[in-house]
Amino acid sequence: MRAAGLLLAWALLLRGAGSWQCQPGSPGAVLRFTDRHAEIRVPALHRVPSSLDPLYGLVRRCLDLIQQNPLPTAGPWGRGCHGGVFHLAQGTCSTPSSVQRCRRGSPVAQVVQYELGYVVCAAVALLFTVAVPVAGMCFCYCRSRRRCGGRLRAHRRSLGCRRRCLLTCLSFTSLVILVSVTCAFVTSQRVKGQMEPGLGAVPSTLRTLRQHLANVPQGVQMVVDKFEVPRKQIISDLGGLSRSVGLSIHAQLKAMTYAALADLRDRAGDLQTSLHHLQIVHRTARALAAARAELEPALRERRSRVVALLDDPRCTSCASVLGRAQGLQLGADYGKVGAGSWSPWSPPHAAAPGLTGCFLHPKVPSVEKVLKALAGLPRSDFAEMIRQGNGTFNSIPELAVERMAQVIQDLRADLARTAEKVQSIADGFPLPDYTRPASEALLEAEHRSRPYLREAERFERYRWIAGTVLCSIILLILACNVTGMALGAYGLSKREDPSDYECRGEAGAKFLLVGVGLAFLFSWLLILLVFATFLVGGNIQTLVCRNWVNQEIYKFIDTPGNLPPSMNVTRQLNLRRDSNLSSAYRECKSGAGLWEVLQLDSSYDLDEHLKTPQYTADFQKRLGDFTADLGDVRLLRSEGRQDLETFARSGVDEVDYGRFQEEMKNPVVQTSLPGLARNLEGLQKMQRNSTVAGRLAAEARALWHMQNSTVQSQEALVAKLGESVQFLSRLAPHLKERVRRTLATTASVEARLPLQAQQILRQELGCFTRKELRYFTQYLNWVGQTLREDVASCQPLATALDNGRVILCDRIAEPWNAFWFSLGCCTFFLIPSIIFAVRLTKHFRPIRNRLISTGSEETCPFHIPRVTALKL
Repeated sequence: MRAAGLLLAWALLLRGAGSWQCQPGSPGAVLRFTDRHAEIRVPALHRVPSSLDPLYGLVRRCLDLIQQNPLPTAGPWGRGCHGGVFHLAQGTCSTPSSVQRCRRGSPVAQVVQYELGYVVCAAVALLFTVAVPVAGMCFCYCRSRRRCGGRLRAHRRSLGCRRRCLLTCLSFTSLVILVSVTCAFVTSQRVKGQMEPGLGAVPSTLRTLRQHLANVPQGVQMVVDKFEVPRKQIISDLGGLSRSVGLSIHAQLKAMTYAALADLRDRAGDLQTSLHHLQIVHRTARALAAARAELEPALRERRSRVVALLDDPRCTSCASVLGRAQGLQLGADYGKVGAGSWSPWSPPHAAAPGLTGCFLHPKVPSVEKVLKALAGLPRSDFAEMIRQGNGTFNSIPELAVERMAQVIQDLRADLARTAEKVQSIADGFPLPDYTRPASEALLEAEHRSRPYLREAERFERYRWIAGTVLCSIILLILACNVTGMALGAYGLSKREDPSDYECRGEAGAKFLLVGVGLAFLFSWLLILLVFATFLVGGNIQTLVCRNWVNQEIYKFIDTPGNLPPSMNVTRQLNLRRDSNLSSAYRECKSGAGLWEVLQLDSSYDLDEHLKTPQYTADFQKRLGDFTADLGDVRLLRSEGRQDLETFARSGVDEVDYGRFQEEMKNPVVQTSLPGLARNLEGLQKMQRNSTVAGRLAAEARALWHMQNSTVQSQEALVAKLGESVQFLSRLAPHLKERVRRTLATTASVEARLPLQAQQILRQELGCFTRKELRYFTQYLNWVGQTLREDVASCQPLATALDNGRVILCDRIAEPWNAFWFSLGCCTFFLIPSIIFAVRLTKHFRPIRNRLISTGSEETCPFHIPRVTALKL
């Protein structure tokens, strides 16, 4: 079993030496790098759904009807189009002849042509501004002449229906005005609530973008400093490398080594045990021979006496035992006699023909020659030898730690030099040179925007005050209308005769006229506020927001000549010549970095600077050139080898142990002494002669004494001899082969241990090198990705533009346009309100003349009173 285990371990070692592979990396082998740029990202804003979205949609459709011209994308910035005015009509300057016409034409005419819808609205507003106050003055003049808003001259049957119709129309008109003024109030407050944070977001966003660009060098340095992550991991791995290599060598060679040591321990045990058993055989055989010599005369004398007693005629029935007593003689002979010896106890039939009393007796072989050959063995202490070999092999991990200490220190120094090489990435990174003009442009834009933002904030404050005051006046007009209608209707219900004067009806008429007067008085202010806000908000929606959503505004900015040279965005952002704002926005929106947008690969090959070999060459070479002498593991010293060789040549396997086993089949005494003694005891009971009976009892006791004192001790020696002979007979046939194989295996293991240890060392160092190179590769790949997409990301620029659109268009322009639209509805619905109120005042006052059909006293001067029935 030991030999089979040794062969199996040896086969596995040879197989593993050719197919051994690195262990797969654990999940902990993946490095984790923190996102360093999260703190300067621009948060994206989104349009928030609102309950006023239907109103916003209605206003946008109205503006689309007013301004149907798309944003022009071509037009030179020349003499005919100077002063900040661009070619607004699409296609007007698309050909050379049209360019010449544009330069010769008036910029105002082009503006009028493009803004034709707004011009029409301006004409309507101007007409409203002039006509309504003039109509108000005319109404005042008529009132002074008692011609407008007076009394009805005659009562007709249709007056009631006409009055109800006027009440319904004025009520509906007032309801529309109320809804509109409510929307105006709400949208005005929304504009006020969004204007301040929206205006404040402009410099804040510009500062954030400048910080993003200004932090590029710092971000690059922080990325380079993250080399500390793989460096710490590699240093941690280096700390356990030597012991790990030693343990791996020990683990892969221990099966073979322990099997060889176990086999050597077995052979040493065989030597010790064989020597012990040979000594037992030698001593036991001599003891048995000596005991036989002592037993022989006593047994001869006892035989003669028993035979004589049994031959006595006085012994009754003794003839049956006489033959057994005559066979009382010695059995096995372990003496050192020759091939034949004479014994007086030999039976006559056993003698060979021609030899009287002479008998060839089988003898056991002698082991003295073998003991002489093994004299002084073992000369070496096999237990100590095996212990030392085992200790030397088990000390391989500690020896590996000691032998690899210097290379570990050198590898740590290589890591420090690698950190200096990585620092060169930050020193040579060119992006700050490209982002500096953009940062300066953002700073200039921030400074220039502040006065305009302050003016916008001041204008918004004035707009909010004017809007609140005028909306309050509209609410006052509505209050007059509602009060007038309520008092007038109540007065009509209390008046029995249409010509009677009723104070509440008269008060209702006066309230309506007050509302009419307020409408005439403030309508021109309302239309001016509506037109001013409409002109600003409408153009922002149609020129900016609508084209910002479909990105046409970027095409307009990209077209040469549309903006003055001082506003060249491509040059200020330092974009490449074949790029423009539209493509840059799309690339930034998709997550591209400034590295890709600016095409910096043409001036700085980042991949070349991030190649792994230039940072790991020294590290790899040092590990590849390292060799370590882990010492010779001596399993068997020369004196131990000589002992085993002497043991194999000692002749233990040449002894005929079968002769021992054959001789041990013979008993010490041929006749069983206990059986003969029991026979004599049985005869003693049958005797009539007491003397014979006494002699038979005495002989029986003598036989029992001989059995217990002598024969049993010899039988014990024979049993002991049998055990040793049995062991030696099993060992002897395989002894030489086992010793030869043990010596060969031990020598082979001693010779191959250093070679296998070096091979495993190379494999472990190769696996360690590949593992550490993965750390370098992970870091350098992360550096490349981070420098391209995160540190130098231009996504904040696209996000800032989108946020500007959300703030300007979704959060400010939409409620702004909804405000003027609602206020405009109020203003224009004041006209029917004035008409209905003036017409309704006549119905709340008493009628001057009455028709004849009604029996009125005013129409019949000679009135005869009717006869009324008397109540009895």
